[in-house]
Amino acid sequence: MTNLTIPESVPLFDGIGPRDLSAMLNCLGAFRRSVPKGTFLLLGEEEIRCVGVVLSGQVNMVKNDLAGNSAILAVMKPRELFGETFACGVRQAATVSFQAPCPSEVLFLPFSRVISQCSNSCAFHHRLIENMMRLLAEKNMQFIERAGITAQKTLREKIMTYLSFQSREQGGGYIVSPLGKREMADYLCADRTALSRELSRMKAEGLIDFDKNTYRIL
Repeated sequence: MTNLTIPESVPLFDGIGPRDLSAMLNCLGAFRRSVPKGTFLLLGEEEIRCVGVVLSGQVNMVKNDLAGNSAILAVMKPRELFGETFACGVRQAATVSFQAPCPSEVLFLPFSRVISQCSNSCAFHHRLIENMMRLLAEKNMQFIERAGITAQKTLREKIMTYLSFQSREQGGGYIVSPLGKREMADYLCADRTALSRELSRMKAEGLIDFDKNTYRIL
């Protein structure tokens, strides 16, 4: 896995310089994968042995019920992790699927090697483990936020709560949603037609403005 280009400022690798990072990734047996749009990287009930880092594109965590309905539980953008919650658990089989909704590049790291001190005693391996633990805590906070969104009683309240979270994350002003209308409907556990209708009503009432995936709270 030589000459692997990693985007700058990947939180998992905070505090690890480019030269040390390259050596460490080779030591860990990390590998890169290009995935076409719509590819399932992992399916529900598959055993997860690797942690994924989104290098480009996007990966969605999807939950399917017995009736065939799907809901997007989380969206992982470039520089973010996925699969770490299941990889570090006692039961490593996933209860969700991970899908790339657009062409994406993903870096995979064998989790057993990440959390175990390697035989070469890499100087920055301890820093990698610290970063992993911090990101696990942050991911738990994201799940709590989503629970706060879906717990709202009306679709309008869900939309406003979702946009408020996105606005806070993106620094206010115009909000670029990582989700299209269909994906947003899945994320909010709503019907797509009902979502489009409610968004149009909110726009007509002067609550929000939007164009495609760009929104603004008025």
